[in-house]
Amino acid sequence: MSPHRSEHPLRTGPGIGRRSFVGSLGAGVLGAAVLGGSSAAQALPAPAAGGRATAASRYAFLGTYGSGIITCAYDTATGALTRKSAFAAVTDPSFLALAPSGKVLYALDSAGREGAVRAFTIGAGGRLAALGRAQSTGGANVTHLAVHPSGRYLLSANYGAGSVAAHSLGGDGRVGARTSLVQHVGSGPDPERQEGPHAHQILTDPKGAHVFAVDLGTDTVYTYQLGRGGTLRPVSEVKSVPGAGPRHMVFHPTAPYAYVANELNSTITVCSYDPSTGVLTNGDSQPTLPDGTDPGTRNYPSEVTISADGRFVYLSNRGHESIARFAVTGGGAGLRLLDTVPCGGSWPRHISLSPAGNLLFSGNQYGKTIGTFTVDKETGALTRSGPPFATVSVGCVLPT
Repeated sequence: MSPHRSEHPLRTGPGIGRRSFVGSLGAGVLGAAVLGGSSAAQALPAPAAGGRATAASRYAFLGTYGSGIITCAYDTATGALTRKSAFAAVTDPSFLALAPSGKVLYALDSAGREGAVRAFTIGAGGRLAALGRAQSTGGANVTHLAVHPSGRYLLSANYGAGSVAAHSLGGDGRVGARTSLVQHVGSGPDPERQEGPHAHQILTDPKGAHVFAVDLGTDTVYTYQLGRGGTLRPVSEVKSVPGAGPRHMVFHPTAPYAYVANELNSTITVCSYDPSTGVLTNGDSQPTLPDGTDPGTRNYPSEVTISADGRFVYLSNRGHESIARFAVTGGGAGLRLLDTVPCGGSWPRHISLSPAGNLLFSGNQYGKTIGTFTVDKETGALTRSGPPFATVSVGCVLPT
């Protein structure tokens, strides 16, 4: 089985190093002054009324391959998971995101030739109900989505097509018309993984002033501004080391830095960030595996996340089957690898911290398990909390 099966690479051929843009022009820019608030990716709201299980448990949603969206309750002290229900009528919802209100869940849907995004209301017991209809992302193999902190737009990344899109969101949270589609063009030196663009992640900075697309195929992180009409407008680009294959990134919650996980060369790069312009600048990179690791180990970093206080960064290593813990140094300007711990399964595609920050979940795609860990908030150390939770092939674990 290919280690990249879930990405469904689409052979589009090498590009010419520029981008073409599709979508309507919008007036103005949705900057921090207009939108305000913190990033939905870094600060999850409380669940909707009626959605909380007990004082000692909350709900986590599992995005899966082939089994829809599964709702679980989790113990807020230990992370122990209990399956509650499932919404099966959605195809490979491998990534999920929560509305700022906490009342609507967004998911990918890969049922058609083009990817799609969907919305669900969260009801009593964490049960999901479809809200509106699926909307096309305009490209094949959609792999990631994010809600703008304003709650007015949904952003998505099409891995196969190498494009990114924006959709409007209604007042009730339903997904509306696509407002922008941007096609990346280019390639990298890896003939199998970088024959064309492969947009792997889309996100905003903590205040929502700029939008970022991480493209594994072109070794590039693109910066955009989001116009009032939902148009993605290019701002800048930062190139990784050729062949690094940037996959996902996370921003420091308060300092002007971001951390980019590079899938193809097993490194993590610190980037400085200018919030006023949206420009990222590459800094130091370092391996995601400990010194002395068997040089024959094939490893593919996937998810990266950061503690709410900005002191620790965590990264999942597929192949090494581990979670790496980094100390953030120099006020955000540096990282120091502290250790790695076994992920509790095979192929940790996604890791996530609970809103309280005392738990970490590892969604192990091939092992069909979720590893649960308690987090020491002083040291950032991870301690396994009970046996891994046996489930199906998972792409995402979203604790609320």
